[in-house]
Amino acid sequence: MRLLAIPAVIALAAMTAGPVTSAPENPLMQPSTLPFGALPFDRISDSDYQPAIEAGMAQQLEEINAVADNPAPPTFDNTLVAMEKSGRLLDRANGAFGVEVATNSNPQLLRVREVVAPELAAHEDAIYLNPKLFARVDAIYKNLGRLALDPESRHLVITYYRRFVHAGADLPPAKQAQLRQINRQLATLQAAFQRKLLAGTAAAALVVKDRSQLAGLSESAIAAAEQAASAKGDPGGYLIALQNTTQQPSLTLLQNRATRQALFENSWTRTERNDDNDTRSTIAQMAKLRAEKAELLGYPNFAAYQLTQEMAQTPAAVQDFLQGLIAATRAKAAQEATEIQAQIDASGQHFQLEPYDWNFYAQQVRKAKYNVDDNEIRPYFELNNVLQNGLFYAANQLYGITFKERHDIPVWQSDVRVFEVFDKDGAPLALMYFDFFKRDNKQGGAWMNSFTNYSTLLGTKPVVYNVENIPKGPPGEPTLLTIDSVTGMFHEFGHALNAFFAVERYPSLSGTARPRDFVEFPSQFNEHWALYPSVLRHYAFNYKTHEPMPQELIDKMKRAAKFNEGYAMGESLAADQLDMAWHSLPASAPLQDVDAFEAHALQASGTDFPGVPPRYRSTYFAHIWASGYAAGYYAYMWSEMLDDDAYQWFLDHGGLTRANGQRFRDMILSRGDSEEYGPMFRAFYGKDPEVEPLLEFRGLTTGDT
Repeated sequence: MRLLAIPAVIALAAMTAGPVTSAPENPLMQPSTLPFGALPFDRISDSDYQPAIEAGMAQQLEEINAVADNPAPPTFDNTLVAMEKSGRLLDRANGAFGVEVATNSNPQLLRVREVVAPELAAHEDAIYLNPKLFARVDAIYKNLGRLALDPESRHLVITYYRRFVHAGADLPPAKQAQLRQINRQLATLQAAFQRKLLAGTAAAALVVKDRSQLAGLSESAIAAAEQAASAKGDPGGYLIALQNTTQQPSLTLLQNRATRQALFENSWTRTERNDDNDTRSTIAQMAKLRAEKAELLGYPNFAAYQLTQEMAQTPAAVQDFLQGLIAATRAKAAQEATEIQAQIDASGQHFQLEPYDWNFYAQQVRKAKYNVDDNEIRPYFELNNVLQNGLFYAANQLYGITFKERHDIPVWQSDVRVFEVFDKDGAPLALMYFDFFKRDNKQGGAWMNSFTNYSTLLGTKPVVYNVENIPKGPPGEPTLLTIDSVTGMFHEFGHALNAFFAVERYPSLSGTARPRDFVEFPSQFNEHWALYPSVLRHYAFNYKTHEPMPQELIDKMKRAAKFNEGYAMGESLAADQLDMAWHSLPASAPLQDVDAFEAHALQASGTDFPGVPPRYRSTYFAHIWASGYAAGYYAYMWSEMLDDDAYQWFLDHGGLTRANGQRFRDMILSRGDSEEYGPMFRAFYGKDPEVEPLLEFRGLTTGDT
């Protein structure tokens, strides 16, 4: 029984469902016979998902009720181990549906999601609000001191007890009834938000008719824009699709200011156009319901409720951490803005710097200051080379693992690639899927998830996937990456490594089943190896000439690495504070005017940095409204503190070595949710986390330029 899915496309767990009839040929209804239990996507039809999910809920509820109704006194084995074994069909069906609806959606799949989302929420309540089941868990927890359990099993008892209480198991029946209703409403609104965001983002793509409006883009990028417009039924036009963030990659290159402004404004307003895709009413209702849920559970706001499950523990701890970064970020961003305005003025133009100008002119400053041009770098970052000679090479050097591509495993989309992963001794370790390319019917952003967790109890190995949204190269040409896309690949692969190296017995404690503000630590730590000298030399080859990246270019790129970090930190901190503001509302607060609330939240927190928009605005902030990061977006910055500390430890102890990699694998990557996180980190680092390495790596210390 999984207690956590990362990132949540649909929360895996539970609700009551009536009897479900399903065609016997539904391939999700039986365990797969493929290697690693891989899902048979070549045999799954869109019509298979809802029956399988609903059958999975019904089956798990029978399994859970058998545990709750067991006349024998509660024991660890007949209660918690039995619960861990439940829900296999639901996990299988939900796992397949989750990746399909997020990466390869269509109207039928989106309708299924809106139907099953409230059912799944109610199913989860049927488990965690079952009084007889909680009585058994409570009895085991209260008797924990007298039980002869190994440390992982003891932690499982504590985890289950906390999860039941967090879900409202100790509330009186009347309040539980209110909670069930709120959870169903929230699930329905979340599914509606996801549908609106996908449609709004696709509809807000910028289309221009004149090729000259795209001056500054490469020939391959223009060809891709022309192909995208033609595919949308607009031959003769050029289409630039939106990515999930406020700023768009093309804004760094587009020379035409009117085009930049139009692209930025399309991004800024994608889901607030007073049409069917407007999300403002949806998120205002979600914020209100979350506050009411927190009050029911005895908390002043949703942030206080949610953070009891995280490493930070309290909103005050989060705010202390974030506030400690704002002043240095504001100063750095102001310094950068001054340099950029000077660049604008020097160009002979006469206008005030706007957000849609920032990245274009920042690139000019970067060229002038460091003589670095993204178009000079991209030919050295060909996708397959980055994958095989970058990601895989670094993982081999650190952890001894190897990879072999498989072409016999069915995939959900023809571009998806599959690799078998082998451990340092050659034993099969995991199965890994990569879905790299942007599609209009694909959810924005990048993420990792698992179809199967490692578990000695169930005899399962990790089956993992990474999803990116990289623009695919034109037909017949390679896909060339920006440095941001390269580090993004290393990031998501860090999550995969966390899943590969699990050693847990219980699936709900395995791999990435960790708090948000710790689960991002391994992924962000893995980003450091993208530019590590021996790794970079192994994959940074010109795709045409096969010549290695010149040392002069490497040096320039590294000198420029801290450039524009005031901006990068600023947009992230603004998003952090928007998230915390929405989830600090009390239940007594009225429905919010979203635009006014957002402006006030940024101003009040000091993150209304001039010229620096939030990385995500409230209306398209999928992390907090649809992906489980409510009151948790700060986790990226918090985890960056942890990962920079860990990387500094590596540098102090010889850098990238097998010995250091094995230590990190043994002490961090393999530990899952098997112990408390403060002691786990201290055991590796030797002391509590400290923010100084983060400020140093970001170039925010005194004297950095």
